[in-house]
This record gives sequence, structure tokens and C-alpha cells, in this order.
Amino acid sequence: MPEASSDSIPPSVYQLHPPEWLPKAHNSADLGYPNFHPPRPGQEEDILSESNVKNGFVLSQVVSAETWSSQPAISENLHSMSTINKLEDLMNEVLARRAKQIPSVPPSTFRMPSRVTLNDTKRQAWFDDLANPEVPLAKLGRNVPHGAKGADLIDLLHSKNIAIHRAVWFLRVFGANETAGLRNKPSYNPNQYSAEWTNVVTAHLRKQLMDIALPSAPRPGVNIKQTFKGVLSDPDTRSRWISRFSYCLELLRVFYSEGLVDKRTFFAWLVNQMCSCNLAQAGFVLRLVDEYFEGMIECRPLARPFVDAFLCKLSEINTSAAKTYLVDTEYLIKFLLQRVCLVLPDAFVSPRMWINYSDIICEVLSNDPNNNHPEGSIEQLTGASIFNIIYHNFLDVKRRVEAMLFRNLPSLTTSPHLGSAVHDVELLNSISADTDVVNLPFFPSSSENLSGISEKLDALLTWSVTPLQYGDHRAFAAVTLIQKWRTKAGDRANRRDASPPDGFLQDQLFEWLDTSDVAGEAENIAAVALLYGKLVKHELFSYASYIQRLIARGEPGLSFTEDTGSRHRNYLRWIPLYNTTPSLTSQRKVVLYGVRARETPEDINERQIRKEIRAVLPELFGGTTASTLPSPSSLLGGCRLLLNSPRYEQVRTFGTWLMPVLQRAIEFDVSHSGILKSYDVAVELMTQTDCFDAMLDLTIYMLEHCSTEELLLAVIDTFRRHAVIWASMDVKGVIINALDFVHHSWKMRGIQSKPLLALLVEFDGGRYLSDASREEVRTDLAAFTLARFPLVHNHDSVPDVLPEILLLVGNPSPDAPSILANGLWIKYRMTLDWAWKVWDNTIASLRQIPTVTADITERRSCALRYGVFLYHVNRHLANGLDEQVLGWFLGRGKDEVAVLSQDVWDIVKVVLLYLVVQGALRTTTILEGLVWPAWLLAASLSNDQGPALEVHLGAANDLCRRLLLAEDCSSDMIPPTNLLEVHCIRTRRQDVYREPYFPSMIANIPILVSLENNTHVSEHLRQDAQEIRQSLCEDKSFRQGIFRNLNAVRVAFEQSMQIAEGNGENIFKPFIAALKLELSHWPDSASLLSPWKLSVTAIQLQFVLRQMGKDSAIGTRGANDSAALDKITTMLFHQTLSCEEASFVAQMTKGVGSEIAGKFINNGLKHVAEIIQNIDFALDSMNASLGRVGELLRVLTYVAEPLRDNPSDLPILDSNIQTEFFEALSTKFSALVSLLRPPDVDFVDAEPLMNACILLARFLQFDLAFRGVWTGGAKIASESLSSNLFALVQIYASGNNCELIAYPLLLDTLFYLRDEMPVELKMGNFDPFQHYPDIPLSSLPSDIPFEYRKKILSLLPNLPGVASVQNLSNAHRDANGNIHIDAPVVNRPWEWTENLGELAGDSSQGREVKNSGSLNLLNFGARLTGEGRIPEAYKNDARVQENLRMFEDGFSAESIFQRDWRETRVKASVEDLLGTEGSRSKMDEYVPMSAVTHGRNGKRKGSPAMSVSGASRSSGVSIRQSPGRGTLHRRSSSTISDIIDVDAIPSMAAGSSSRGKRKAVAESDDDVVFVEGPVPVQAKGKKVKTTKTQAKKSTKRR
Repeated sequence: MPEASSDSIPPSVYQLHPPEWLPKAHNSADLGYPNFHPPRPGQEEDILSESNVKNGFVLSQVVSAETWSSQPAISENLHSMSTINKLEDLMNEVLARRAKQIPSVPPSTFRMPSRVTLNDTKRQAWFDDLANPEVPLAKLGRNVPHGAKGADLIDLLHSKNIAIHRAVWFLRVFGANETAGLRNKPSYNPNQYSAEWTNVVTAHLRKQLMDIALPSAPRPGVNIKQTFKGVLSDPDTRSRWISRFSYCLELLRVFYSEGLVDKRTFFAWLVNQMCSCNLAQAGFVLRLVDEYFEGMIECRPLARPFVDAFLCKLSEINTSAAKTYLVDTEYLIKFLLQRVCLVLPDAFVSPRMWINYSDIICEVLSNDPNNNHPEGSIEQLTGASIFNIIYHNFLDVKRRVEAMLFRNLPSLTTSPHLGSAVHDVELLNSISADTDVVNLPFFPSSSENLSGISEKLDALLTWSVTPLQYGDHRAFAAVTLIQKWRTKAGDRANRRDASPPDGFLQDQLFEWLDTSDVAGEAENIAAVALLYGKLVKHELFSYASYIQRLIARGEPGLSFTEDTGSRHRNYLRWIPLYNTTPSLTSQRKVVLYGVRARETPEDINERQIRKEIRAVLPELFGGTTASTLPSPSSLLGGCRLLLNSPRYEQVRTFGTWLMPVLQRAIEFDVSHSGILKSYDVAVELMTQTDCFDAMLDLTIYMLEHCSTEELLLAVIDTFRRHAVIWASMDVKGVIINALDFVHHSWKMRGIQSKPLLALLVEFDGGRYLSDASREEVRTDLAAFTLARFPLVHNHDSVPDVLPEILLLVGNPSPDAPSILANGLWIKYRMTLDWAWKVWDNTIASLRQIPTVTADITERRSCALRYGVFLYHVNRHLANGLDEQVLGWFLGRGKDEVAVLSQDVWDIVKVVLLYLVVQGALRTTTILEGLVWPAWLLAASLSNDQGPALEVHLGAANDLCRRLLLAEDCSSDMIPPTNLLEVHCIRTRRQDVYREPYFPSMIANIPILVSLENNTHVSEHLRQDAQEIRQSLCEDKSFRQGIFRNLNAVRVAFEQSMQIAEGNGENIFKPFIAALKLELSHWPDSASLLSPWKLSVTAIQLQFVLRQMGKDSAIGTRGANDSAALDKITTMLFHQTLSCEEASFVAQMTKGVGSEIAGKFINNGLKHVAEIIQNIDFALDSMNASLGRVGELLRVLTYVAEPLRDNPSDLPILDSNIQTEFFEALSTKFSALVSLLRPPDVDFVDAEPLMNACILLARFLQFDLAFRGVWTGGAKIASESLSSNLFALVQIYASGNNCELIAYPLLLDTLFYLRDEMPVELKMGNFDPFQHYPDIPLSSLPSDIPFEYRKKILSLLPNLPGVASVQNLSNAHRDANGNIHIDAPVVNRPWEWTENLGELAGDSSQGREVKNSGSLNLLNFGARLTGEGRIPEAYKNDARVQENLRMFEDGFSAESIFQRDWRETRVKASVEDLLGTEGSRSKMDEYVPMSAVTHGRNGKRKGSPAMSVSGASRSSGVSIRQSPGRGTLHRRSSSTISDIIDVDAIPSMAAGSSSRGKRKAVAESDDDVVFVEGPVPVQAKGKKVKTTKTQAKKSTKRR
């Protein structure tokens, strides 16, 4: 048996030890390790007992039965309050013991590096080490060298190319040493040095920007060769400059982010730099602005100056020759402007800015820059949405600015009453021959408010009788309008079963007749009688009720037997009666003359009137017919009694006596000449007595019975001459029917009358004739024209000389003119210009007449012969001779008529006037072709006139007088020679006063004025022109046309004055004198309020004030003008005028010039300041004072409105007045703030106070638009105004006072005031925050809405803070352990330097916590938790981290959100952790049990945390997404709130990868895998590590 050796000794029992990373279950008790149960000798499982061998090892039951449960006992104990308390005490004791064992954080051991003085060599070596990144800062942090400062120090750092973070550390230490001696002072501000350092940095940057200069423009006249070399033009200097500037910018970025520069100082420097830089520097400054714009864009004190500077630079670029090189700069400016409009549109709310740059603003903010992207793309849609916001903000800002500039003002109406009256008068004056009076919108369409009807009636009745208005048609138009209203009101009353309007109308008409001042004037009695006679005739006014009412009230003085007469006596005497009854006539007679009167004065007058008529119309009463028609003067002289009699006798004479006689004469056709004469005489008498009703009846009767063309033409002329009367009487339909009937009658007889057809078309106007009749008339007229129009044009021209026309001089035969005309027509009718050639030859023949005969009578007889000839030629032409003659006058004839002699002109006038009488020529043709050109030629004469011009001008004046002013016959054989021709002239004259010719006539009146003042024209012709103008101004038809076309009058004089000023002529005063059609003095308050002369006076006063402005501009305004202007301003702004008058004068002062408007505005503001100063908001008179101030504000805005388009035209305010005005506003705003603040606001009516705030703010806006000198008092008052406005803005933005009107208006006013307040400059720079409030945010009311609060915050210097201390405050605990918030943490950028040593501590490595950083850990309440940190080797191993979390709490290591995410996720499978490709490695042995799970079918389940990466590695897998990726890669319908059903998660497909033998064994086992310990960190490139790292990063990202 061999010996036993030492090698045969059995080995000792192997002791199984836990892994190093596994902690003990208890620190003191021997409880082993959690989940670590190594086998030991003698354990029950190793005993081979019979039972164990046969049945296997079975643990004994802990309880007596398997169904026994300890739940009742546990539940009973848990329901006991003492159990919970015991558990709480236990946990408290555990935590307390744990806290006692943890050491506290030691005190801070940080020491700031001190400065030492080194020699140059050591200092350079130190900076070389600082530039060397291999040298740690901990080595250099013991001390720093003392040396360069400021910009030199920055340049030194740049020259050494020191890294930015190391340079910042050194500069921070440098600043800390600079402020070391100040830290212990009570007033020490840790950020004070930041402001000083900001000035150093910005000065250094500015110095570098100043190196970029532009070449100076060459000076004209200086022959000096200039050379320019910029710093950026040379490559070497360019490279050095860019390197230096870039280094400073990199330093600035760190300074800005860490608070080493003061943001307010830095931003203010940027603002000033942007305002003062040139275009070359602007590119660099703009990049700097763009980088830091985020911190400034929400602060209006900074954004608004930037916007102003941007716009200024854009304006410079647009006018620069180097614009093509500044495309990027221009784009960046526009981009920044759009950013401002997007974020802070209030920065554009600056009226002064809009006045200067409105075009640029509109261009930048109205053009969408994002139009280069494809349609429908995300970029295009996003850009369009952003631009829509910008454009909406732009429109809103534009509206606000225009409101503050008082632009787009509504039409000025003086007051509801006066404005309506003026409008009514203008509407009534617009009535013409083409007006449909029945549909004239005078009365309101709804007649519910009878008080309004009363005012309308009063205006209408007064207009119809006042001598301040013109036109015989007025009474007839008034009656027609009243009749139309009565009919509509009656129909409405019938439908509603209400009382008819007859009683109301009777009362109103009587009231006006009884109380109207205009009706009571003696000179208006005829007009009143005419008006009320028509009202009585149409049963709108009851004459019987009128008399009965007078008798019932005992009206004294009705009878002529009484000494004192009543105003109604004359009414009863003058008002005519139509279709009266004997009883009414008797009652009238008794009231006027008494019961016993047998013969009245009326009877006697009627007999005398009939005797006068018999004398002028003897042929009607069996007398001898006169050979010629009487002249108008002789006729009126023979019927004076008729013309001067009351209207009662006139109507009775024509209606009951003369009309039957005339009708019998017409019907039985006594004789052609007798009927024509009787008709013309009767028409003249009826015209002079305004008996147009009788005239209408007579004319229609004459029309129905006329048998000759001469009678028809006389009737047609009557209709056309009084067309306005017929339109006003609404009888055009009756006339049209009569004319149509006569047309058909004559047509049946084979007679066509072109004047009849033309009148039908003219009067119809598409309103009266049926469509068939209208078409028939047009067809007949076209056929009539076509019959005289050549069908085939003959290209053979008419000879220039027609000798047969000259031969007419010696042919006195009466038929010679017609024969000649017929012959020429037959011969040349196929040629279009034959009439023009005939007229040209006729003028040539007329020039020969003086050489043929010297007898004037014979000459005029020849002229009449040629007139007859041309009349027959006119009848052969389709369109008449008028167009041909006008074309000749304006063409070839212009030179010919200028050289005609006096004798020839005497003959030509006869021909022209004869053709006008016969209707062959229009009056307007002669005026436009002869008179107006002659006036223009004479007015523009620059040297002494020749004889030919004198003759020409004299003939033109004579023609004008005969055509427009002559009312009587001439005895020199020159038409008109009888009453019929006078009527023809009057008829043709009407065209001049109608559209479209009247504006042309008005435009020539200023030319006539220039002619009167042209010294090169002879005196007698100038006097003649003046007499013509004055006579025209006195003509009723001319004045009626003026009142109908007031705008044309104003435009004509404005244009003429502008032309005269352009020619250097000073005839302003003569123009004004000519414009004074009636008033020749300054208007008083009474005439200002008169609606009848309001529009005329407005034009006069406007031009008079403009004249004063012109005189002031050239220094020629006299004392009288100044006195008159002072009188106007005194009347306007003091006690003489009411608000209505002031508003009216505001309308009249448009365009008066800057100086005159300035006088108005200064005096107005002075008066307003007095009113505001006397306002007491506690008295009831406040509303009246505010109303007065509001009316004056409207006046001043309209006075200044024409001046706002050109800022240079705005007047300069008087400095004293502006100071007084500011002081008054400041006082009242302060009072309003006191009243609107609690508790006073509970005892006042807030709405009137709000209206007062709005009105005063509008006045402040009005004042700020004007230039002026800001005195010391104005500056002080503006500061008070600013603070009060800011207080009001807060009041109306918060609480119950929140207002949608007052708040934005007051805020805009505050913007306006702050932008206009003068800024003090210091060394050429200004502080943009100078006039803005600087209050803490906590002082703002807490109930301000978010949008309002955002706007208010933009006014404060609320700049972005430093991220390290933002929203961070100090705190402390009281004795009870409650936390109290203290002051915010103050940034100490120069004291908090970087940590240069090791980490603060690592308990896992056995190191103690060191409090050696510049930030004391005790400031943060730091304490040790007793928890270890994961070793560096396992930091990236998720399996180790999972195991460690099972043995210790992680409350201090991770946030609650991280822990919730981790604990609610499904654990990753082994394959997800290790990857799906390749076989399992050796690391599989160390995978924790918790990391491997198996499904029911043996398939592994996917983890939500790995769903993103897993989705790319497998197919056919539905994996639950994590919340972080759910929106973009959603693969199931679950959400983050779904409960994760582990069994329901689909497993991966089997066989996706090959497995080894060990893996197969592991999978065939139960759900247990043994783990021996942590896995070492895998080498770089292993798939396991790569996969786990990606999964971890993905988790962090989520």
C-alpha cells in the first residue's frame, strides 16, 4: 500500500462568496446577502433519508393547513391606528439614525486667485501657458499676472490665440480682483462691473467698426486727387481685422450668456450703433443685432429705435449708388423688420416714423418673402401663415397710426341740424330740367318721426321764398315735394288705419306762415303768395280753414279798416284762389274789407289791368293788329299795374278773363301773325308774373291747335325755355303726351318736325313715353336724319372757292338764299365737308360786303340775307350747321376772325345772332368758338395790343352781352329785333347754364378777371369786361347756375389761381373780389349759420383766408388782413360762435396755408387749454365742457387735415401755448387717475370719466403732430403726463375697468408721447429707456389679461436674465420647518469662476465631499444622502444598474419622472439587450433574471423601451411604442395611459437567429437563469455594447 503523500490530502471545502458589488442585507446584523443562498454542509437537502430518497425533499408546511391565511390578522392590525403609528415611528427612527451617521458638507474652501506682478518674461510665459490647452487651469489658478487692462487685454488674449473658455476664465478672475475691494461695502452691486466691462467691450467693438470707412464724395470745383484705401480692401488688413473682430464676437457670446456684460448697456450701445453707422458698417452691425435680437425684440424701448434705424438704412440703400452690393444687408433689414412686426407690432406705432417712412413700411410688410417654395409644401404653408400674421399686424398698426394722425376723416358736417339743412339746400339747388322731382330724396322714406318732417317742411318753405336763393321754380318744386310726401303718408295712414296727415300738414303750414321771419318780410310777399297759392290749388293747404283759424283766435288787424295791420292781412290779400266757391270769396271779402264794402280795390285793379291788356293785345278784342311785335320794355311799361298787382288779381285776370279770350282766338285762328303776337305777349306777361300754370294751359292749347311751323317753333321754345319749371311742377308727362299727340297728328299729315322730335326725346329722358312710342320717336328722328345724310360719300372735294356765294351780295330777291342753298345741297350733298366749305366761303363773302357798300343798313340787310341762306343750309344738314361752325372757329377760323375789321365784325355779328335766333347755332358754339378764345388771348397778352386784337375783343364782348345779358330788342337791325326773337335768345341762353356747358363758362370768369387786370389791354375794353362780369353776377339765371354748381366754381378759381401763380402773376385779390358774388365783407355769425348762403360763404372765406396765407408768405399782408383774421379766430374760439359755427368755419379753412392754419390752431389750443383748466370732473357741467372741447377738436382736425400730407407744411406751435396746454392736460390726467383709483372709483360714474380720458388723449395726439420748441415747463409736464398715462393704462387694463376702447387708445397715446419727448444726448448717444417706466413686475395689477399684460411689459426694461439665476430665489426655514422665499438670487458673474480641481466628491470611490468650488454648496442646502454612485466600469451597463436598483432606493439618484418611466416599462428581453444577429456570447451567463421573460409559447416579449430599434430589426412584430415616439411612428392604437398587458405583447418570431447549445438549454429550463455577477465592460466594437448604448440613449431621449 503506498504511502500517502501531501498531494493526496483532500482539498478544503470551497467557500462560495457573493460578488463584490452585492451589498449586505444589514450593516450590523448577520443577515447575509439578499438573494444569495450558497450551499452549506449539513443542509437538509443533502440528508439522504428514506423519505427523501423515496419521495424527494419536501419542505414542511409553515402553517397547519394550506387554506389558512394570515390576512385577517394582518388586516386587523392594519386597521388599528397604533400599528400605523408604530410603523411611522419605526421609519422615522430608521431615517434619523441614518441621518446621524451621514457626515455634513464641509465649509467652503474656495479662494479666488490673487494677482501678482510679474516681469515681462514670466508674464509672457504665463500667458503662453494659458494659451496651451495641455496646461490645466488648476495649475494657473493659484495666481494671475497683473498687467494690461481693457481693450489692450482683449487684444493680448487675441494675439496669444487663447481659447475662448480659458480667456473667459482669466477675464472673470481679472474682474473679480478688480472688484475685490468693493465687496464689503453696503452699496456693493455685483453687476456694476458688468456695466463697466460692457463699455470696455463695446468701445473696443466700435473702434474696430470705425476702421470701416467710406470714401468721401468728390467736392465739385475742387481739383484734388483723392485716394482711398479701406481696411477691408487689402487682403492682409482684411484678414487681421476679421480675426480680431471674430475673436471679440466669440468672447461677447460667452459674456452675454453668463452675464459678464450688462444687457441694458449692451443693447443701448447696439441701438446707438445702428443709428449712427454707415452702410458699410451696417452689414456687420446687423449681424450683431440679428444674433442678439431675441433678447431685444419684446422690449419696445429697444425695438422702436431699431425699427427707426432700419427704415433709415433702407432709405439710404434705396438712394445709394451701391444698392446692388447691399442686397444681403437689405434682405436682413427687411427680415428683422418683419420679425418685429410679428412679435412686437407696437414698435411700429409711431406717427412720426410713419410720416417719414410710410412707403418703405408698406413695401416691407406687404410683400411675402416666402414665395420661392413649391405650392402646397410645408415651408410654403408655414411661411404663408406667418406672413398672414405679419400683414394683419401691419394693417392694425396702420389703422392705429392713421387714427392718431387724424387721417381718413369722415365728411365734415357742422351739426346734425345745420349739416342736414345745408345738405337739403344743396339738394334743392341741384334741381334742373332733367331732375325727377317726384323721386327727389328730400323727405325721409319713413315718416314715423313727425318732428323731423316739421324741420324738413320749414327748410323747404323757407328755401322756396328766401331772396338768398334763386330760381322761379322753387315754389313749384316745394309744392311737388309736399304733395308727394302727403300722398305717401296718406297711403301709409290708410294701411295702418291711422289719422291722415292732412291735419298735421295744415298745422305746420299755418305755423310757418304765422312765425317765419322770412315769410313776414314785405319784399317776400309775392313769393309767399305764389307758394301758398299753389298749395291751395293742390288742396295741400285749406284757405277756408286758414281764415276760420284766424277768426277763431281773434287775429287783430285782418281788415283794412283797422289802423294796425296783421301780417296775415297781406297773406289773405295776396294768396290767390283757384276753383273757389262764392261763400269762400264772400268770407274773404268780409274779413278784408268789412261787411258793408260794395266795391273792393281788387275790382278796381282788375278793370285797370284788363284795360292795359286790351291796349297791348287789340287784335283779341276787335282792334287793329300791330304790324310788329312789341319790345319787352314797351310791353312791360304798358302793363305796370298788372306786374305790380297782388297775385290774387294776376291769377284772376289770367285764369278767368284772358285765358278764355286767347283760347277762342286760337281756336278760330283770327290770323297767323295775330295769334303769334298774342301768344308771345301773353307768355311774356305770364313769365313776368310767374303765372306758369296759365302759361302751361295756354301753351298746350296752342300746341294742339297750331297749324304752322312758326307757331310750333314758338311753342317748342316756350317749353324748352321753362324746362326747369315744368320739371318742378311734375308736368313733363302731360307735355310729353301733348307733344306725342301733335307728332302723330302732323305725321298723319305727312309733316315731320325735327325740333318736335328732339324735344320729345329731351323731355322724355326714358321716363314718360311707352317703349313702343319711344322707339317710334327714335325711328322717326333717325329717318329724318338719314334723309339728309349722304348715303354714298363722294371723294371729290368741294372747291375751296364757291363764287356763287359771293354773288348773293347783289341779289336782293327774297328767294335767292333758299335757291342758293338748295343748289349747293343738290350739287355737293354727297361730300361730307360741303357745309364747312360753305361756311368758310360765307365768311369770305361777308368780308367783301364793306367794300361793296358803305351803307350800314344795306350791309346789315346783306348780312340777314346770308343769315337766311345759312339757315336753309342748316335745314339740309343731318346734324345741322352748329358742329361745322364750331370746328371752323377752333381750327382755321381762329386766325381769320382775329384779323377781321370793325365793319366786317358788324356784319358777322348780325349773321351769328340771326342763326342763334333761328336755332341754327347754339349760344355755346359762339361762346366757345369766339368769346372764350378772345378773352384768353387778351388775358395772356404780354405786350401792347394791336388794333386787330382790340376790334376782336370788342366784338367778342358785344356778342357775349347780346347773347347772355340782353333782355330787350335792338333798334339797329341786329337781332333780337322783336319780342319773339328775344324769347328765342332766352331759350338758346338756357343751354349755357346747364350741364355740360356751365362749368366751361365758370372756368372763363377768372380769365375775364385776368383780362380786367392786364394793363396791356386798353382801358375801355377792360372796363367793358368788368361790366360784363358784374352784370353776369347780377343775373338770376347765372346765380342759379352758380348755386347749382358750387363745386365747379371752386375748382375753376383754384385752377386759375394756380396757373396765375405759376406764371408769376399777383392777381389773387382781384380773383377774390370776383368771387364775392354777394357778400363783400367778413361774414358775421348770423350769415355763418344761414344754410341758404352757407356753401357760398364757405368758398368765399376759404379763398379769402388763402389770400391772407399767400400775402403772409410774401410778406405783404396788411394790418386790415391781420385784424380780419384776428376777428375770425376770436369769433371761432371764444364766446361769439357756437360749436356749429366753429365746425362750419373748419370746413371753410381747408387749404388756407400753413401760417393761417397755424394761427387758427394756436388760438384754438390756447382756448382749449383754458376750457380744460376749468373743467371740474365732480360737477355736472363737465359734460358740457367736454362737449365744447370735442367740437373744437373736430374743428382743429379739419383745419389741419390738408397740411398733414406734407410734414413741412405743419405749422409750428407757440412754445408758451404748448406749455400751457401740456400743463392743463397733466393736471386733468392726474385728477382722473385719483378718481379712478380705489376707493374713489366706487363713488363716481366711470363712463363720463372714461370719455374724458379718451377726449383728452385725442387732444394730446393732435398736439404732438405739430412742430414746436419743448420748453423746460413742457418737459416737466410731459413727464407727469407720461406717468399719469401709464397709470391710466394699468387702470383700464385690469379689474372691472378693463376697456376695449380706452385701453388701446391710451396705450397708443403713451407710445406717441414717449416717442416725441426730447431725448438727452450724452457724447452723441442716447438712452432708449430714458422716458420709460422702470418698475418691478410685481407692482403691476395681477388681474390684467394676458394680452394686455404682454403689451404693458413691453414698456418696461424687462430684459432676459442670466440662465444660471433665472427664476431662482433664496429661501430659509423657520422654527417649524416651513420654507419662506426670500429675495431673488443675485448674479455674481465675476465671483463665480469655473471649478478647476477634481470633482466635488465620489463616495463610491471612498472620497470625501469637498466644498471647494466658487459656489458654496451650503447655499443650495446640500447634504449627503449616504447613497453610492455607480462605479465608472458599470455606468453604461444597464443590467448592472437594474440589479443595483433592487438593493437600494434611488430617490436621490433619479427624478420621479425617470423612476416612473423605468418602473412602468416592460423589461427588455435578452435578445433586445444583446442583439438578434449571431450566437449568444459568454455574457449570457450574467444576464439578470429580471431581464429575461418567456411567453406562453416560449417566445420572448419585446420591450416598449426598445420599440424603435426593434422595429427595424424584426419583421411581423407589433411592438408597443414609447410615448416619446408615439406621434411619429405609431404602430398600435395604445397610448401612454394604457395598461401594459405583458402576456398580450406579441413575441418575436422563432428561429430568427441560430442559438448555441447553452442557449437551448437555458430556454428549455424554467423561468430561471442563474447570474454569477456583473459582466465586465466589453471591448470597443462589440455588438452587445453598441446595442445597449443605443437603447440607453434612446431611453434618455424619450
